[in-house]
Amino acid sequence: MMLVNLPVADVERSRRFFADLGYAFDDRFSGEKAVTLVLGENQFAMLLQREAFDALHPLETADAAKVKECVVCLGVDSRDAVDALVNRAIAAGGTDGDSEDHGSMYGRSYNDLDGHSWQIFWADDMA
Repeated sequence: MMLVNLPVADVERSRRFFADLGYAFDDRFSGEKAVTLVLGENQFAMLLQREAFDALHPLETADAAKVKECVVCLGVDSRDAVDALVNRAIAAGGTDGDSEDHGSMYGRSYNDLDGHSWQIFWADDMA
């Protein structure tokens, strides 16, 4: 199981954004201060209201709009799926990020509404 915790300014706004991208949620672990985004089988991102995220650790939380704290990298089944997901993110209010095309590996990234970077990639298993 993989669970990534990310701070967000507005849980409901984040839920709407990721719903627009086609993601599902696990409402058993969601509420006013958090929503659990299903990324894949046994892979989740817990989007936590900033104050709830801050309570998880003793350090200052990075402002993702100013400092890159991490890049969440997710694989998809095709080059077209990369473009479709990133284009939906941009249409939903995210910002376009970097792209890479190495023939047998292709990726693009976007920043969500809270500035977190998401890299979506496809790799040819036969290469």
